[in-house]
Amino acid sequence: MKRCIRLGHLAALVTALVLTGCSHEEFAEPSEAMGSGAGLSAAPVPELGWSLTASMSLQRVDHTATVLRSGNVLVVGGQSSTSAELYDVRGARWLTGGTLNAARRRHTATLLGNGKVLVAGGDSGASATGTAELYEPSLGSWAPTGSLDSLRSGHTATLLGNGKVLVVGGENGAGAGLSSAQLYDSATGTWSATGSLRRPRVGHTATLLPNGRVLVVGGRQGPRGAFLRDAELYEPSTGTWTVAASLLVARAGHTATLLLSGKVLVVGGFEDEFTATRGVEVFDPGMGTWSPATQALPGERAQHTATLLHSGEVLVTGGSDGNEPYLQTALLYDPAQGRWTQVASMSTSRLGHTATLLVQGDVLVTGGSPDSVQRSATAERYSVPTPPWRLTANMATTRYHHTASLLGSGKVLVAGGTQGGAGLGGAELYDEAQATWAATGSLVAPRFLHTGTVLPSGRVLVAGGQASGSSYLSSAEVYNPDTGLWTTTGALAGARSRHTATLLSSGQVLVTGGRASSSFSSIQATSELYDPPSGTWRATGAMSLKRVNHTATMLLSGHVLVAGGTTPTGDTATAELYDMNTGVWSPAGSMSSARYGHIAVVLPGGRVLVAGGWGQGGALASAEIYEPALGLWMPVAPMSSSRYGAMASVLPSGRVLVMGGDAGAATGLLPTSEVYDPATGLWTSAGALSNPLSSAAVTRLAGSDRLLVTGGLGSSGAVSTVELYFPAP
Repeated sequence: MKRCIRLGHLAALVTALVLTGCSHEEFAEPSEAMGSGAGLSAAPVPELGWSLTASMSLQRVDHTATVLRSGNVLVVGGQSSTSAELYDVRGARWLTGGTLNAARRRHTATLLGNGKVLVAGGDSGASATGTAELYEPSLGSWAPTGSLDSLRSGHTATLLGNGKVLVVGGENGAGAGLSSAQLYDSATGTWSATGSLRRPRVGHTATLLPNGRVLVVGGRQGPRGAFLRDAELYEPSTGTWTVAASLLVARAGHTATLLLSGKVLVVGGFEDEFTATRGVEVFDPGMGTWSPATQALPGERAQHTATLLHSGEVLVTGGSDGNEPYLQTALLYDPAQGRWTQVASMSTSRLGHTATLLVQGDVLVTGGSPDSVQRSATAERYSVPTPPWRLTANMATTRYHHTASLLGSGKVLVAGGTQGGAGLGGAELYDEAQATWAATGSLVAPRFLHTGTVLPSGRVLVAGGQASGSSYLSSAEVYNPDTGLWTTTGALAGARSRHTATLLSSGQVLVTGGRASSSFSSIQATSELYDPPSGTWRATGAMSLKRVNHTATMLLSGHVLVAGGTTPTGDTATAELYDMNTGVWSPAGSMSSARYGHIAVVLPGGRVLVAGGWGQGGALASAEIYEPALGLWMPVAPMSSSRYGAMASVLPSGRVLVMGGDAGAATGLLPTSEVYDPATGLWTSAGALSNPLSSAAVTRLAGSDRLLVTGGLGSSGAVSTVELYFPAP
């Protein structure tokens, strides 16, 4: 006789399972406080496969697990529990997470934009609850917040682009499904009604799409109701639902994962009361259609977890196949190949467990039931075959505010910088093939906060900067890769620090702005052009504003876009364009926010992405795009973290990696990174550096999709560490 677990029973609607389908992709770039920015790298993790880590203090089933901005994991409730605990990723240990105001299982847990966690609904085993509460990570405490409209468990919760949380469906504690939906406003701590689903749903999934809509898929029409094929789309701007294309197969207890491509992967689930499915299908939001995946699951599976990895692959763990309710196996799905691969099994069978992507790139699995009698407190970590960040050989010298330049030989030249006081004169070369560093000629003048530009000849021009906190430089010098020596070249008209240097299509170098001393009155509006053949500088048109800590970006038209920065009278949102043919500057509109210390990169097609920096109120997470054809700025989705002094680079795929930076006094330096995809308009987690970092240098390696990040300012000062980033395809 076949054994099965009914969707209305204990493990039927695993909250963490539902969240895996709609929350890892939405806010899996955890970056919140570790005090002043402590590292996240100390916990030993095996090279590949599963490894047991410390067990939780309690056995848990139907609990939730949420990655906080600190990178630690908050585990809440489960099986009638009021307790919560924190997994300390760095120490591989569990700490108390406080006590909830109500016992909960089959609830939802949502990381809000302010870093708090909203826990809503659920049941205690004896009765359902409509209450909600907030976890404050900085205090480690829980506080009640507004209650839902009714008792609700087994629902979904989705963080919308506007910062509100959409709660959908579930059951009412009296055996009936719910079609209603509620919106939580974190600014007011209140709930409000929004449009209802066409039918009640339990065991469904909810996925935030790149266009800001929410796709709700499948489920049952109540704990004992019919299994559903249909899907619905929620439009946040109107609060209404529309019919979406139906699934190829009715299913409940499945997972739905937003892939890096912007498509939604739906896996497994129960087709009826007793039958799990091997079926896998993909929703294309652009076409609004479903299609079967290239390859079905190797075996039937439902009530499992599905976790999007930084590589773009999807890890599926545990669950039930309908015949054997408790599965120990794990699978890896490669969207690029459309192929499933069996990976090592977990240490035990698990149903009603959680699977959480850690910022380091591995997956933490907690709790669940190994059989029909027991519950588990154990936890284990899956180390991915291809972590996004990997350490390579350290530099000989700790440094930040240095430059890194890719030479024609494929080697990377790192020059100057500081350790916190005076400028450094040393330079060294990284050889990727050997993964080694070698000393090369020293700078003529030690310096930091200078610029480094690779000239058409292959030589490297270094200009300006500071020799110390009070000594600003106008000198410039050129590195010859053939001899490994630096020679003095023509000096700038005046001292400059935190200026920009842009290689023009003419082969000349445009230097703009900066400051000549520590006084705000010394900020410059002037610009200069360096002519490599003659080794001389000449004045060109001045910007409309004096700027420091701004960005300068070469457009496909040959114009240079200068944006933001600090002026003698304050920060600015303005931008302007330099025409190399006329030497004249013209207005280029204004960003939505005044900012300095931000990132700016050219996207494929010529648009410019600006993100982060420092503005009114502190570090910024906001991002916007400049459209040269229209001369307009347009806001896009914000980063998951506020970042000042971050590093950024365009990947071969056209995506943009933003890493590290300072989130402000309450949080400090960040180890996390995230990727912006222009095709979807979404940010996704890109893993964590070994240490919190700012003011490092990033270089794309020759003939490679890898990035090299060198040095930087860590939580304890200058570092010599060097890391390689391996992007998802």
